[in-house]
Amino acid sequence: MSLQAFRLGEKLAERQLQQRLRQCKTHDSAQGTWLERDGRRYRNFSSNDYLGLAAHPQVTAALVAAASHYGVGSGAAHLVCGHTREHQALEEELAAFTGREAAILFSTGYMANLGTIQALAGRGDAVFEDRLNHASLLDGGLASEARFQRYRHNDERHLRSLLAASAASAKLVVTDSVFSMDGDLAPLAGLSGLCRDHDAALMVDDAHGFGVLGPRGEGTPAHFGCPTDDIPVYMATLGKAVGTFGAFVAGSRELVDFLTNFARPYIYTTAMPPALAAATRQSLRLVQAESWRREHLQALIRRFRTAANDQGWVLMPSETAIQPLLLGEEMKALALSRALEERGFWVTAIRPPTVPVGQSRLRITLTAGHSEADVDALLDALADLRERQT
Repeated sequence: MSLQAFRLGEKLAERQLQQRLRQCKTHDSAQGTWLERDGRRYRNFSSNDYLGLAAHPQVTAALVAAASHYGVGSGAAHLVCGHTREHQALEEELAAFTGREAAILFSTGYMANLGTIQALAGRGDAVFEDRLNHASLLDGGLASEARFQRYRHNDERHLRSLLAASAASAKLVVTDSVFSMDGDLAPLAGLSGLCRDHDAALMVDDAHGFGVLGPRGEGTPAHFGCPTDDIPVYMATLGKAVGTFGAFVAGSRELVDFLTNFARPYIYTTAMPPALAAATRQSLRLVQAESWRREHLQALIRRFRTAANDQGWVLMPSETAIQPLLLGEEMKALALSRALEERGFWVTAIRPPTVPVGQSRLRITLTAGHSEADVDALLDALADLRERQT
């Protein structure tokens, strides 16, 4: 049987007409403040490398040194023969840094979320998720076979009503901490209080907060001063502020032992390369030792928001490194992205279905690798383009 019945070409053509067709653009440089593509350099304002560690020489050196000892591939799943001393040490250090008893590594954040939710919740249970949660969290809830309900974004009252009406034997509330497309924060203290009141467990995906928020970069719960017991399931990725790859879930020893035995994406997937675990350990040390990275990033965020607001752009209410510039229509977002590209800036346009219809935007991300001059250059380009619009 051919693929004609699946109407691939028709569906792609429809995406093209909607200005929503996605294609990869190939770059020739390391991740950093500047990207190189087709012989041209661009100031990069689309990266999640929030602390500028993805190409740090110490992290690179740790990767190379470990690869010379362990080789490249891990060879098998963690439970077969793929779990090395580097993996074990990284899990222990992540647990200690986040104030949990234990941690378990996953190869990607998508797998961590899918595996954790599916392992915890099933038939007879209930999963409640913020409407703007990451796709991996939503997919985990949908695939769990639990009753899956979405509450309005950051709406504690709506969540309270759903929890109160539920007769499920077990209830799991799941939220992003920093929402990846809006950049705003979940009200973790309020959500944990609701979970206590309604005998529910809270799972937090801290992909965009870990390393960036908290006194030492230990994440959004620490930023809000939430006790670890209030968030029994803590997940974060390692490919953003930490600058490497993979993800982890931290919590009680019982939780980690449970996921080791019941999280299918962990059990049936080859372990991350041990050299990557070694590189991540080095990066984690830099996260803790070099607080100037977070301080500098926060100063850049304030600088950007003040000037962009003064120029009249519609910014979403974010105090994080994610600074969405709301434009509405797909064509407007694409046109501004292309205009910035012509001026030497790489800023990706975000369109439906990633964001709701009518909320297309530029997702501007700031990093500790940027200088004030970099941010000012972007602001000057935006000011010039704003004048041309009016």
